[in-house]
Amino acid sequence: MKIDIFTDGSSRGNPGPGGWGAIIATETDVVELGGGEKHTTNNRMELMAVIKSLEFVSKLKVKNSQLSATINTDSSYVLNSATKWVYGWQKNNWKTTLKEDVLNRDLWEEFLEVSKGVKLEWNLLKGHSGIPTNERCDVIATTFADGGNIKLYTGTQSDYEIDVSTSKINNRKVKPKSSSSKSSSKKGVAYSYVSEINGVVKTHKTWAECEARVKGKSKAHFKKVFSLDEEKALIASWRKIS
Repeated sequence: MKIDIFTDGSSRGNPGPGGWGAIIATETDVVELGGGEKHTTNNRMELMAVIKSLEFVSKLKVKNSQLSATINTDSSYVLNSATKWVYGWQKNNWKTTLKEDVLNRDLWEEFLEVSKGVKLEWNLLKGHSGIPTNERCDVIATTFADGGNIKLYTGTQSDYEIDVSTSKINNRKVKPKSSSSKSSSKKGVAYSYVSEINGVVKTHKTWAECEARVKGKSKAHFKKVFSLDEEKALIASWRKIS
């Protein structure tokens, strides 16, 4: 069974009142989901949308077939954490590379539980770029964040007024690492180099600049990144931004 999931989260202040929205589309049907909390963060709402979607998907009955789903999100935090870091956090007793507590651990533990038995692929969307499903999820999320009322759709795909096709979406597919997978090095032109020493993070245009900063420093971390989104996500994880 082909399942496409679209998610978004919102918060009015960080922290502040927040909401999440999701669209789950099978080959024949569409279900909208949404919810909110009075005191939360944007990242928690982005992640909650994914968790609630997977809870719903895991209850679907699929005969003689493994559940598989593609999650379409505009959150680099959620995508990078789910595909690159969460299994390492789990192995390290929920500590970051800086030996600090992982933020939103409770939700990441929920994510690992509800994603069991579901084969996942991920698409990173450009937010607020006119993608109908992403815009609808944003409306659901912000409505709940504002404490408003919204009618959520459940019914056939043919009667749904929003185009759920992913064929025209300009996205970046990512397959998550499994808990036993080995990291592989990327090849290509770097967007930047990022270094961290004693909690201070800096970006560098060239490897020479980065090397000059970290060389000989036993507790330094550094990494080559290939896009602005990847740079932001890496810095967020190192600076422990929620």
